[in-house]
Amino acid sequence: MTMKRILLTAIVLLSSLLANAQVETIAGKWQTIDDKTGELKSLVQIFKATNGKYYGKVLELYKDKDAVCSKCEGENHNKPIVGMMVVRDMVIDGDVMRGTILDPASGKVYYATLSLEGSSKLKVRGSLDKKGFIGRTQYWKRSK
Repeated sequence: MTMKRILLTAIVLLSSLLANAQVETIAGKWQTIDDKTGELKSLVQIFKATNGKYYGKVLELYKDKDAVCSKCEGENHNKPIVGMMVVRDMVIDGDVMRGTILDPASGKVYYATLSLEGSSKLKVRGSLDKKGFIGRTQYWKRSK
């Protein structure tokens, strides 16, 4: 191998490791923000499970603390939103995480991508399609 090729390979590997390390810092507590009113809605804990995937659980609702997911189907139907797993099966894909997200207000599950914008802002994109073309974006802020 030439020196240029070795150097290029090292740079690519290092960049990949740094991107994954940054994405993994998504784990933690995040305050969700209503994208229409700008008000704080809930506190979500994102964590890495033993299967290597990331999940997010609602720890607290700031307004209707005893709300249930009346529009959810299956196991979440009429269950309390506090304690509910709303982010599921997130896996690292370059500089984002991909999986699904549940909107308790509508009861619908969407494809989702999570990516950091700085150390305290999380871009959450929920969409109808895996590519993320048809959907909406919210920004969550890291809880201190």
